Amino acid sequence: MWPCCGAVVRIISSELLVCRCVGRRTWQGNHFCPAGSTHLRDDRSVLSAWLEWRPSVWSVVAFAIGWSAGWLMLCRPRRLPDVATQLRVPVSVVIPARNEGAVIGDLVARLVAQCMAGDEVIVVDDHSADDTAVAAAASGAIVVSAPTLPSGWAGKPHACSVGAARATTEVLVFIDADVTPSGRLLGALADVVAAHPDRLVSVQPWHGTVRAYEQLSALFNVTALMGCVTFTVFGLRPRPRVAFGPVIACTRERYEYLGGHAHPDVRSAVLEDIALARRFGHSELFVGSAAGTTFRMYPNGLGQLVEGWTKGIGIGVDATPWWATVAVGAWVTSVAGGWLTSPWFALATMVQLAVLLRVAGGFRWWAVVAYPVPTAWFVVVVVRSLVRRRRGGEVAWKGRTLRPDQETG
Repeated sequence: MWPCCGAVVRIISSELLVCRCVGRRTWQGNHFCPAGSTHLRDDRSVLSAWLEWRPSVWSVVAFAIGWSAGWLMLCRPRRLPDVATQLRVPVSVVIPARNEGAVIGDLVARLVAQCMAGDEVIVVDDHSADDTAVAAAASGAIVVSAPTLPSGWAGKPHACSVGAARATTEVLVFIDADVTPSGRLLGALADVVAAHPDRLVSVQPWHGTVRAYEQLSALFNVTALMGCVTFTVFGLRPRPRVAFGPVIACTRERYEYLGGHAHPDVRSAVLEDIALARRFGHSELFVGSAAGTTFRMYPNGLGQLVEGWTKGIGIGVDATPWWATVAVGAWVTSVAGGWLTSPWFALATMVQLAVLLRVAGGFRWWAVVAYPVPTAWFVVVVVRSLVRRRRGGEVAWKGRTLRPDQETG
């Protein structure tokens, strides 16, 4: 103990060095110390005090529960088999495209290169203002122009429905324009669809990031994999009723029987993948890899990233089973609060993120070290999305206005 502006200074439980001021308000040099206040000793930095602080037993228990939940919810990532049979049924690939001239040519070329006899690649040009149609045709695709968007439809479900109507094979594959497919993607999808003809097959591509702002997608990608419930400690026992929009495959017979993208529950959905998965009732889900199927989600700036996640993350939360929502929420809480509580919690979180983020995408080492930043961003955007979903707000996306409160079936 020692005197300080009429106060007594002590170390409490070997944790934080504090100054408990007693009596009346006093001045000590330029330091104003109101009665009853607590402050750090001037010659000890906040950092050193944080490093020396010992968390309470309850803090340790709470962090351990959330940290463990993170491992349990993403401990069994399931990769799409990289082997395809030589003889398979033909597939029709449908690519809904709106202003995708910069990437559509490369995607079509990669798909055409793995096509077999009877396969077809169909690009549905959804009223693009750029050279999407020209680039797609030059790379070998069948180009179909989408009619005027009917009332009650969202753009992507309409384009997918138009493409499916044009397709001629018994297996349908829907692929987003920003996907970079593996060399055996079509064959692998055809094999899984043949093994599970009544289910919706879907792949979440590995997220390849380029610019610094794209690191802000870190927790979004990880929680999306956790929330689908396929990659958890329970393995394939839970029945997932969601899908990943970038890559979807199914039989034409089942698709048409359930109404496809034209079904009233699907045609107006912001996340048509989840709405379609609910129609199927059971999905076969996989995750891509750096050497397999990848994509780059939001290459056009921070604004696109914000609007992209805002339009869908709230719907994704609502579509997640309650027990998975609780587990993911516990994990996010441990990530968000652990670093404020103890440096050891922060270190444990960094180790965990270094492993889990590699499953979801190519996130940089410094995004792991600075993880409180993407974590705070994640919380803000999730809250923003949920508020807009509840209040019926609107999101601008590819020149159209979407409402995140639209149902998903």
